Amino acid sequence: MTQAPSALDLAQALIRCASVTPEDAGALGVVADALSAAGFVVERPVFSEAGYPDTPNLFARLGREGPCLVFAGHTDVVPTGETAEWRHDPFSATIEGGMLYGRGAADMKGGVACMMAAALAFVERRGGKVPGSIAFLITGDEEGPAVNGTVKLLDWARQRGERFDHCLLGEPTNPGTLGEMIKIGRRGSLTGKLTVLGRQGHVAYPHKAENPIPGLLRLTTALIAEPLDGGSAHFDASNLEFTTIDVGNTATNVIPATARATFNIRFNDDWTADTLGAEIRRRLDKAAGNSVRYLLDLQPSNSPAFLTQPDSFVTLVSEAIQAETGLTPVLSTTGGTSDARFIKDVCPVIEFGLVGETMHQVDEGVAVADIERLTAIYQRVLDTYFA
Repeated sequence: MTQAPSALDLAQALIRCASVTPEDAGALGVVADALSAAGFVVERPVFSEAGYPDTPNLFARLGREGPCLVFAGHTDVVPTGETAEWRHDPFSATIEGGMLYGRGAADMKGGVACMMAAALAFVERRGGKVPGSIAFLITGDEEGPAVNGTVKLLDWARQRGERFDHCLLGEPTNPGTLGEMIKIGRRGSLTGKLTVLGRQGHVAYPHKAENPIPGLLRLTTALIAEPLDGGSAHFDASNLEFTTIDVGNTATNVIPATARATFNIRFNDDWTADTLGAEIRRRLDKAAGNSVRYLLDLQPSNSPAFLTQPDSFVTLVSEAIQAETGLTPVLSTTGGTSDARFIKDVCPVIEFGLVGETMHQVDEGVAVADIERLTAIYQRVLDTYFA
């Protein structure tokens, strides 16, 4: 068994792979090489579905007995944007002023590197033996459509008889300081497309036309006039935001035939996608009455609201964070969606990773000291979990 690599070395190796989703560019190979050298059995299934790019994934496990602690994450990243705006090449993994810069440093190659380094050091200290099992679920399809990624990787693992007890997902959960926040759940996401139907005509003869814009304004106002809820024990109030309102009319003397709006709702555990959709239709029907003709297209949602109830595992991770940072993390359900929404169907899952202040931005970067501290936190988690 070779000496375990450092988290910083692993993070730099991962960032230097230009794995803009759905490209892998060698990133999963970095993970596979490091884990297999430590005795993990590594498999790299590629999943396919019509209309989506084939996507590589990685599953690794050391040990066959329980309990099994799973580390999860992704190695794909979002596009860099204009590279000329970056201080350094986004895939150079440059260290400057105590910061590691590069696309994916925060989201989430840095977190993957820390969990790998912690697990490898843990295994090395025990001569390759684990009092239970450690597994890794790493996908290349998190920043993309998430069709050929974690959801299929989990199904693949379950069909092989894999069983997991707890999962720690290394997403960048901390807003500004390492140790601030653990995610114990996520809000759901539902998108709707609203079309109000009218009749095109000349603006000088409105009686011969039917302008859809006043109807659209009436319906959009009805959707936001009353709060959807007041929040719940672990969630903020559900929130509806309009993201587009479009008519597409280039003429100033023509009443358009249709008007459209798109909205997205981030909803709490008071709702499911179905019950929320029913409430949206109820509000629209009431506002439309017999005078507004509309169509509503609610997009399929694979993002339900979910909560991992605070338990001994949450406490274990919180105490590890406090021991290394001196901070007591807030248990939060804020933010966007993550692959935890799939993992929660097979075992309890919580999220804790690096500071996410610069994720998806130009000059994405994380403090080198935070990489070292996060690795130490993960090591404490492993030591306590398998004590």
